[in-house]
Amino acid sequence: MVPFKIGEEASFSRTVTETDIVLFAGLSGDYNPVHVDKEYAKDTRFGQRIAHGILTTTFLSRLLGMELPGPGAIYLDQTLKFKKPVFIGDTITAKAIITEVDENRRILTLSTICTNQENKVVLEGSGRMMVPEEGGKI
Repeated sequence: MVPFKIGEEASFSRTVTETDIVLFAGLSGDYNPVHVDKEYAKDTRFGQRIAHGILTTTFLSRLLGMELPGPGAIYLDQTLKFKKPVFIGDTITAKAIITEVDENRRILTLSTICTNQENKVVLEGSGRMMVPEEGGKI
């Protein structure tokens, strides 16, 4: 039996820093100037640098891998809709809510959402996770 219930939820918050953006650019190789060049970014529609969209999704990975469903769970897929930009200094809260439990396949479907410090949605989607046997491994 899967030890999770529809409606169960968890959240995690983190403030995006300059270091996060620089490290993510180095790791991913994405040096798009809208992320890393202050002078370039000030003339864009955003007026300043924005975080990589995929950087924001890593907060979901942390939440799902460490909180709900947690260690041992494996990401199967994730849909994403980027709704608003994330800026340096924004505090992002990633939240997941279980919407479906497939007992036979040990798969959870979760509504995933990220909001900023003003409670505005910056990212939303749906993810599926395979969960291990209780106390076991996949």
